[in-house]
Amino acid sequence: PAGNTVSTAEQAFTLLLGLARHLPQAHASMSAGQWDRKSFQGTELNGKTLGILGMGRIGGEVARRAIAFGMRVMAYDPYLSAGKARSLQVELIDRVEDLLPHCDFLTMHLPMTEETKGILSEERLKLCRKGVKIVNCARGGLVSESVLLKAIEAGQVGGAALDVFEEEPLAADHPLRKNKKVILTPHLGASTAEAQESVGIEIAEAIRDYLTEGAVRNAVNIPSVDARTMAKLRPQIEFGFRLGRLLSQIAPARCDRLTISYAGKIGEEDTTPITRSILKGFLFGAGGGDVNEVNAPKMAANLGLKLSETKQAEPGEYAELISVRAGQDAKEAEVSGTFFGTSPHIVRINDQWMEARPEGFLLLMENKDRPGIVGWIGTLLGKHKVNIASMTLSRSAPGSKALSVLNLDSSPGDEVLKEMLADKDITSVKVVKI
Repeated sequence: PAGNTVSTAEQAFTLLLGLARHLPQAHASMSAGQWDRKSFQGTELNGKTLGILGMGRIGGEVARRAIAFGMRVMAYDPYLSAGKARSLQVELIDRVEDLLPHCDFLTMHLPMTEETKGILSEERLKLCRKGVKIVNCARGGLVSESVLLKAIEAGQVGGAALDVFEEEPLAADHPLRKNKKVILTPHLGASTAEAQESVGIEIAEAIRDYLTEGAVRNAVNIPSVDARTMAKLRPQIEFGFRLGRLLSQIAPARCDRLTISYAGKIGEEDTTPITRSILKGFLFGAGGGDVNEVNAPKMAANLGLKLSETKQAEPGEYAELISVRAGQDAKEAEVSGTFFGTSPHIVRINDQWMEARPEGFLLLMENKDRPGIVGWIGTLLGKHKVNIASMTLSRSAPGSKALSVLNLDSSPGDEVLKEMLADKDITSVKVVKI
């Protein structure tokens, strides 16, 4: 839940400050009746480098606070886009090994997975700047407690502040409790009145948003999308479904690969819900009403469809462009779309660029570029009471292959299509329903 984000970030930053100024140790000394100023000389955060492993919600909040304290923030997160890192004023580093030598302080905000377990290994701790101070308010096990203690005792790590542990509650005789360079708290990250209230409200709002808007948050079987992001990306999500539907009707049979490309400003967003919507649209014919955003990836895998995704933040001819390509062996089909203002438009079908609205029935006609063919098609459709809502033409060169895309209010029957194909200059016609 996002409701405990600020509380956990504040806990991490509090521990960071405690490490820098030896606050718990100084308090213990005072409680013991001593007045010892020399033993607790600390260090400023201003001008120091903070390394952050994991730049999700909590990592981002910690970064904001560190920047406010005048710290240089460097981060490792394989899922954070360069654009998002720039907006947070964070230096994004591609490898953990390249981050560690720069850090005066290091804080972790990662989930516990097979990939992240023990991410701060003994070998990696040796790469750290000598005397680095480490904070963990995320998950116990991101760094082995025995490895961490060994590094502290060797002087490689200058201190650690831990709110989470490999086994909780922490054993009463655990060696961590005896080390004076270690600050311990009993998993207090979300233990504030505000966090508990916020989480309760968030649960209620999550149910409300799903029932009223379709927004999904904190589900165990689908990536979370908060209501604000859902509202922001809803046009692209709906458009993605239509692009998938269009592509599925012109793609080769038994496709074994699907490639989705995001270019421009959309490439800086979390495109997961858009990708799932595209996949849902593409598989709609195979799964019908049974395919949804949750099961679409599994259904694709069962069908042998390999999904890949690319992002490019730099804009090209369009401020944002979503392209979807499906193929089987050497055969491929591709569609691309963008927004003109708030209006979605299909701007490419295979190798032809054009502008068409992704709605209703689309008549796709490939023909030789010659005078009179457009008028003839209009007359033919009019004769059969099929109204043309809009029409766009595209050609490679004068007199070459052309593509006509017509938005129709109703679907022409098979007899109409046969009449079209009777013209020797029309090579193919296809009606797709968006």
